[in-house]
Amino acid sequence: MLEPYVTLEIDNQVGYIEFFHPEHNAMPSDNLEKLVNTIIEARDNEGIKVIVLKSGGERTFCAGASFKELIAINDTQTGKQFFSGFARVINTMRKCPKLIIGRIQGKAVGGGVGLAAATDYCLATKHASVKLSELSIGIGPFVIEPAVSRKIGEAAMSQMTINAETFFSVDFAKDKGLYADVFDTVEALDEAVKILAEKLASYNPEALRQMKQVFWKDTNHWDDLLLERAEISGQLVLGAFTKETLKRFKNK
Repeated sequence: MLEPYVTLEIDNQVGYIEFFHPEHNAMPSDNLEKLVNTIIEARDNEGIKVIVLKSGGERTFCAGASFKELIAINDTQTGKQFFSGFARVINTMRKCPKLIIGRIQGKAVGGGVGLAAATDYCLATKHASVKLSELSIGIGPFVIEPAVSRKIGEAAMSQMTINAETFFSVDFAKDKGLYADVFDTVEALDEAVKILAEKLASYNPEALRQMKQVFWKDTNHWDDLLLERAEISGQLVLGAFTKETLKRFKNK
């Protein structure tokens, strides 16, 4: 079985950050921490002007948090720490002064939708449907809600959250503003990402930095907000209802 990884490659002043996990690109805590550190590394590298966030494999961008790790939580501190993983990634992306382009080649579920929403510009393939499944397992998309609502609006966020077992189409995601454009193949997606990223890398870096601040105005409170949301999820995952639901999912 392939091992999980997070890598950074630089090409023509573009930093390509790629993450992978053999379980549909689910993100356990250690991979989330590696992702935070890699974004910081790209942020601090003067040879990188623009960042691309992508995942390995073909049909799943990210299945969200690690289900195995979720089941193993047995105290509030561990619960909060677990859900803080995506909070740290989103806040690191938000505060990074360089533009981050999302390359979404396949389905995004839960925290994966949060990652896509936290990019500054997102391109996808026709296979990149989206789902917020958290309510169906006894918790909720509390941590990623601010990022998703900011990108697609509260009404669409509510619709996805309530219809927790439904995959919403790539057309829905594009119509609501999560994706800027959609392509038929991964090859076409990669070509579009490359062209856009290298074009942006040729622009005035100070102008890009200033625009990023404008894009993310009124989000300075997210450092505290997302951790508060992580605590809510951390408490819910310990409840009898959620524990019983997770057991049923595990036995499927």
